[in-house]
Amino acid sequence: MSGADYRVIRLRDGRTLAVAEFGDPSGQPVIHCHGVPSSRVEGRLLFDAASAAGLGVRIIVPDRPGIGRSDFQARRRIVDWPNDVLELAAALGLDRFAVLGKSGGSPYAAACAALIPARVRALGLAGGVAPFDAPGVLAAVHQPLKTMFRLARVAPPILSGLFRLNLRALRGQGPGDRMAASFPEPDRSLMRRAEIRDGFTACFVEACRQGTRGPAYDTGLIARPWGFDPSTFKVPVLLWHGERDANVPAAHGRYLASVIPNCRATFYPQEAHLSLPLNHYREIFSALAAATA
Repeated sequence: MSGADYRVIRLRDGRTLAVAEFGDPSGQPVIHCHGVPSSRVEGRLLFDAASAAGLGVRIIVPDRPGIGRSDFQARRRIVDWPNDVLELAAALGLDRFAVLGKSGGSPYAAACAALIPARVRALGLAGGVAPFDAPGVLAAVHQPLKTMFRLARVAPPILSGLFRLNLRALRGQGPGDRMAASFPEPDRSLMRRAEIRDGFTACFVEACRQGTRGPAYDTGLIARPWGFDPSTFKVPVLLWHGERDANVPAAHGRYLASVIPNCRATFYPQEAHLSLPLNHYREIFSALAAATA
């Protein structure tokens, strides 16, 4: 099944998985795991269509279960995601591929490297979160996000309600300069641009298409034990992180770089959470394409 900007794949258990594609249809495949709370439309925010087409990369962005147009999956875990990725790859005719996790999508991408390494040519982590039970990782998160993850872990219905309030506010008035003011530079300046702000909002609105239960559940999985050990990865790993990132502080990237074998890490002193992928996606995808060729 297809929509204007996505297609829907039916999985063996009867669920559907929605996926959008960007870039070169004949390029090196990269499965991009979106952030939280976000959705497949993140691709429209991050990847300029003309530039992405020239990278020689086929960028595949699926909605995770309960997000956007993908069916909810009760009692799922992060380690269940690679099974959906294998079915997605079969439907798209992919043998081997790279996976990229942005922000809260990094545990899902990392699960693919851990559990289906024979199919994963390379793992990319961009502004990615580290396991919350790792030393010093939770303490590095600033208080509002720390509260969000704590609610996601122990009281998901409350977080779901807060997401509903945010959704109502965004639909009523839009995020405006107040949201931009809560971001550090250079993200603050980016969020004052209407096309970036509207794209950022669209990611969240689409994530909540079926309601806020899915995004809240997705967030809660990140705050619990992931079910695998990053120190056991066998695939090539490339990591990028902004030193000014206030959403996922650089301590997360440094921890991951320290425990993942042969991790090639790049830290950008002047970049933050949103500016990193927006300003460096060509570099990121070119590196992944080279690693998968």
